[in-house]
Amino acid sequence: MAGLGLDGRVVVIAGAGPALGAVLARRFADEAAQVVLVARTAERLEAMAAEIDGAVAIPADITDEESLAALATQVQERFGRVDAVINNAFTYPSMQRLVKTDPAHILQSVDLMALGALRTVLAFREALAAADGGGAVVNVNSMVIRHSDLRYGGYKAGKTAQLALAQSLATELGPEGIRINSVVPGWIWGDTLKAYFEYRASTKGVTVEEDYADAASNSDLRRLPTEDEVASAVLFLASPRASGITGQTLDVNCGEFHV
Repeated sequence: MAGLGLDGRVVVIAGAGPALGAVLARRFADEAAQVVLVARTAERLEAMAAEIDGAVAIPADITDEESLAALATQVQERFGRVDAVINNAFTYPSMQRLVKTDPAHILQSVDLMALGALRTVLAFREALAAADGGGAVVNVNSMVIRHSDLRYGGYKAGKTAQLALAQSLATELGPEGIRINSVVPGWIWGDTLKAYFEYRASTKGVTVEEDYADAASNSDLRRLPTEDEVASAVLFLASPRASGITGQTLDVNCGEFHV
């Protein structure tokens, strides 16, 4: 994915967690972008930034408009520009049917993943509109929008709302040159998911390899997408190479769902 035209561009990653968030940060840094890591936990962010050339850590809470305004001010003062915003914030689903889920948990999911992404875009709207060639927003969504698994109703509500807002914002902010797209991953194979599969396998009385094969059996490629493969899709949509693409979803699921 070399030569994406991201060198020197300022990329804000909201929800820079230890899994996909860290991979995204490293991949953007490899493309010579200036990377701003955003999450609520300062210590973890600073440790991540120390390991990635060209990355800085700025703690902020995307559920708080004042915190986001302060973030936008700090980024502008430090870099004088913002070229891309990646919304990767995540909250664990309740893993319960909707009829057994506390509505407060659903509200938390919507507030963080959907409204949090909206707040972040609006906080950087002026800077994105001023970006050379137009700014880009990429939301990391989820394959839960493609199915109705009984365990993920609350999570699906948050991600479906996120997608609806992204599509509407693409229409509203397109005249300002701001592109907004979504990457929709399936299972994302990496250390975090491996640990979860180890737990699942132990409860099922099977090996991790057997559980993986079962999870991958519905995909055309008979495997799960990796963190790096999902990151490649995000980088493409955030780059000038995708300058004519907005309001779209790019599924990365090894063929588990066709849309």
